[in-house]
Amino acid sequence: MSQSTEHKNPKLIVVAAFDRGEDGELFPAFGPADQQSEDRAIRTARALAAKHVGVIAWSRDADPTLGDYGPPTTLFVSGDVPDME
Repeated sequence: MSQSTEHKNPKLIVVAAFDRGEDGELFPAFGPADQQSEDRAIRTARALAAKHVGVIAWSRDADPTLGDYGPPTTLFVSGDVPDME
């Protein structure tokens, strides 16, 4: 069996949108919401960008059974978003 046909770990794909409170601090206005695909996450994030101060879509390789998560990859970002930890 070649490596390309082996089972790949699923991806965690998420979109989150942020607004600013009266104190000027960012707060979550939408999500983080799981998405079915990176394309869908980007489309969702673009749609939310018109309505919120900041939007981010990101993905990371995930193996929830092991609690193993790879580094996040930013798919789309618009406006002000908090630093990802």
